[in-house]
Amino acid sequence: MQKNGSLSIHSENIFPIIKKWMYSDQDIFVREQISNATDAVTKLEKLSLIGEWTKPSDFKGRVTVTVEPEKKTIRFSDNGIGMTAEEVEKYITQIAFSGATEFIEKYKDKANSDQIIGHFGLGFYSAFMVADKVEIETLSYKEGSTPVHWVCDGGTEYSMTDGEKKEHGTDITLHLNEDCVKYANEWELRSIIEKYCSFMPVEIYLDKLPKDSEIISKEEKLDSDVVLEEIPEKVEKDEKGEERKTEAKLKIEKRPVLLNDTHPLWGESPSSVKKEQYLDFYRKTFHDYKEPLFW
Repeated sequence: MQKNGSLSIHSENIFPIIKKWMYSDQDIFVREQISNATDAVTKLEKLSLIGEWTKPSDFKGRVTVTVEPEKKTIRFSDNGIGMTAEEVEKYITQIAFSGATEFIEKYKDKANSDQIIGHFGLGFYSAFMVADKVEIETLSYKEGSTPVHWVCDGGTEYSMTDGEKKEHGTDITLHLNEDCVKYANEWELRSIIEKYCSFMPVEIYLDKLPKDSEIISKEEKLDSDVVLEEIPEKVEKDEKGEERKTEAKLKIEKRPVLLNDTHPLWGESPSSVKKEQYLDFYRKTFHDYKEPLFW
């Protein structure tokens, strides 16, 4: 007897497989979401280089990971290429369809494929290793696009409606399940990001809500800072009883923390690298604050 056919995949069985077997380390979901966000920014930069997108003079690609411990959520945001409703259908609802592969094929004569590192397929679905619900808010860079809001609770059903996003890019929010709330911690996330993403080509920032505060001098203030309080200068007496004037300070919302190096040392000419740069690279990479025996 001879019979020809095609293998079938039952979508209702895919999530248990993803949660249990897709990755050996559960924390890899952070790398997968950041890789996708980095790709989105990299694609937009490529489109600018080949004249298909006009890059604003003040544009700077970035990825921001925002944790809200009280809400048990993590949000991965980028200001990259974004998606239309049709693209969400293709790249999100068709599991393992690779947007990166399609992009490279379309622009293979113009784009450097080495810069496109992720799959907006199984990689995205690693979010369901730790989340009961995942939301996407996205707006394509294409003129006249409508923002899209997509929600899935980890089953085979999803909903997609018009969104509210004003700027191009994508926000992916993970509502963590009870077994994974440990990831709703900025220090845990910082450790994971530094472990997997230290040298990705787009700046990666870590933020926390509600925001903490920090004290800076007036000279350190940036245009983007949110000032909570102005602390006036005052006169104090030191241990010897002598008067000492303290400078005026500003209390601001804590700034997002930059966690990666987009220009790693191996990209530099060896003759231009100074000893202290080598030592800094060694300390940061190997978390060893002693000097290396040789380099």
